[in-house]
Amino acid sequence: MGDYTSIISAAVAFVVTVLLGFVVIPYLRKLKFGQTILEEGPTWHKGKQGTPTMGGVMIIAGVIIAIVVGYSYAAIANLKFAEEFTDSFRCTNFIAGIFMALCMAAIGFIDDYIKVVKKRNLGLTARQKTFLQLLIAACYLAALCIGGMHTTYIPFIGDVNIVSGFGLIFWPIALLFIYGFTNAVNLTDGVDGLASSVTVVVACCFMLASSFLNIATINVLSASLAGACVGFIFWNAKPAKVFMGDTGSMFLGGMVVAISFGIGKPILLIFAGITYFLEALSDIIQVAYYKKTKKRIFKMAPLHHHFEMCGWSEQKVVVVFSGIAFVGCVIALLPILLNF
Repeated sequence: MGDYTSIISAAVAFVVTVLLGFVVIPYLRKLKFGQTILEEGPTWHKGKQGTPTMGGVMIIAGVIIAIVVGYSYAAIANLKFAEEFTDSFRCTNFIAGIFMALCMAAIGFIDDYIKVVKKRNLGLTARQKTFLQLLIAACYLAALCIGGMHTTYIPFIGDVNIVSGFGLIFWPIALLFIYGFTNAVNLTDGVDGLASSVTVVVACCFMLASSFLNIATINVLSASLAGACVGFIFWNAKPAKVFMGDTGSMFLGGMVVAISFGIGKPILLIFAGITYFLEALSDIIQVAYYKKTKKRIFKMAPLHHHFEMCGWSEQKVVVVFSGIAFVGCVIALLPILLNF
């Protein structure tokens, strides 16, 4: 009997996310949970004012339901996904990753709620958000360490001990890594369909990686994320009927980080998540340069807005940025495929 757990999970995530749109979007409109557009944003984005936000709950529900269905199927059929839950390390890794992503989503939800209630594009303060994100990241890393994560992979070097000696530097770096990438995904969410499209590519990359490494839990998690993102694109492609909000983007950030740690090779997210990285880097450069010179390097940051200001359509931004993500994912897969 073939193992169709990942295919079933992806399909369930897609269907659930699409169907939820018929219920969640009208409900968000009824609650008047509309997006407030930044005053300094592109002028043509003003037409999006009032579009329902916090639609990320659809992605979250799709992923969680898909995992439950996938596990039920695997348990009945005695397949590897269910069997890996008897491995304490795999089980801890999987559950801690989902819990971390959900906690990040909770921060995003609070942020979105404040924005919606106050009817302005301001939510939690930077300090509040940073403190909560670092706290969650620290708890996640503590769970991984206690659960048995004692090494990490570095290309051309192999597995490196991270629980003694110089290897201990991994943990503070990992803390900043999680914080940085979670926020980078959040910054990528600024054009219809962009964050979800890029994340589909990244999720498929890790689905392939986990398949090569024979890690069923992460394979199913990646498949569920990919399916939910495709389902969300059904509603979020231009012209967007709903935005994922920080609720969704913070969840996506937490998920891609959890998946990269789940295969024991978080460093590969630097390549697979190159689009996220460039978006965040452009924002950092813009702010730092402006503070020093009162001039701007980019017409607008993050990077996708710069290209919009250069005349690119939103669809072109999505296609090109997803293409860049694809190239990064190919590079990320090479160490696994070539075993170096």
